[in-house]
Amino acid sequence: MVERRKSIPVNVGGVVIGGAAPIAVQTMTKTDTRDVKATLRQIHELKEAGCEIVRPAVPDREAAEALKEIVKGSPLPVIADIHYDHTLALIAIEAGVHCLRLNPGNIPDRDKVVKVVAAAKERQTPFRIGVNAGSLPEEVHKSLRELHQIDRDDRERTADRMVEVALGHCKILEELDYGPGYIKVSLKATDVWTNVMANRKFAAARAYPIHLGVTESGPVEAGSIRSAVGLGMLLGEGIGDTIRVSLATSDPCEEVRVAHEILKTLAFRNESATLVACPTCGRLEYDMVPTVKAVEAHIARLKIPITVAVMGCVVNGPAEARHADIGVTGGRGKGVIFKKGKLYKTVAQEELLTVLLAEIDAIAAEHAPAPAPLPS
Repeated sequence: MVERRKSIPVNVGGVVIGGAAPIAVQTMTKTDTRDVKATLRQIHELKEAGCEIVRPAVPDREAAEALKEIVKGSPLPVIADIHYDHTLALIAIEAGVHCLRLNPGNIPDRDKVVKVVAAAKERQTPFRIGVNAGSLPEEVHKSLRELHQIDRDDRERTADRMVEVALGHCKILEELDYGPGYIKVSLKATDVWTNVMANRKFAAARAYPIHLGVTESGPVEAGSIRSAVGLGMLLGEGIGDTIRVSLATSDPCEEVRVAHEILKTLAFRNESATLVACPTCGRLEYDMVPTVKAVEAHIARLKIPITVAVMGCVVNGPAEARHADIGVTGGRGKGVIFKKGKLYKTVAQEELLTVLLAEIDAIAAEHAPAPAPLPS
């Protein structure tokens, strides 16, 4: 098991980031924050999907003022995403947000920074300092269309500059006596190697908890792969205390699902069902893909750590199915079901899916928590 980097924990509305706490999953809402009803509806959907912290954008005063009702109705801790305008930060703090995504170095007037920090201290509101390679001051990175040509020296310079900027923002808060316990940091780039270098360098420089993400990673399929590679490399080195998968999708629940899948694959979190399925080949003797899709949809709602295997032939199928809590291998008009490592039953192919889903539900029921005792 990976030994995680030691970081100073930060409490974000009851969710601890860093220290020995589990790696948390967060995302941004994609609604207009000024639409309180729509934003709260999406936050509730995100909680159901497994999100643990949510970050609405706060582009103007109306959005900032909407935070009061959003915080009041949110089942998740709320981070206000604010840039440049200190008055929005003050309104957000007054609204009771659980964290500010705000870079103090982007507010040129020190007196305004002091006001924000004083208000944050009063409510013990932490900061998430976020540095993106695409918005560095005195940019040193290549344009996005040239990223495929970027060499190691270019990446190194960009990563060094990202860390320099992040440490500069941290220093402002530290000088105002608002450092350890109230700062977490993110350093994000679209280019995976730049992203990895920057986070490695910052992890060696400060013990603040790190929020990981590959920014602007792209549409769901390509972005999921880019995020899995970029986040997986760092998580595999013990770096990272909370993650967001940034995808070009209208449904942020998809980002949460991918984030949990990354953590589950690396054995950092395991709170949902896992589907194992063979890739199919010329040995396949039944139409397996519809079965896989039906099982995937069925187990998506389960919040228990069981493994289901859907296999296609007798070569690898039986062994893989035996390793799962419940598994099937089909072919030539019949299917064999393995349960908890043992041959359970053989059924006709047309009955295979129905029987498998019923067995999955039975195992899920075994994992369900016992009902609370009735009051005496």
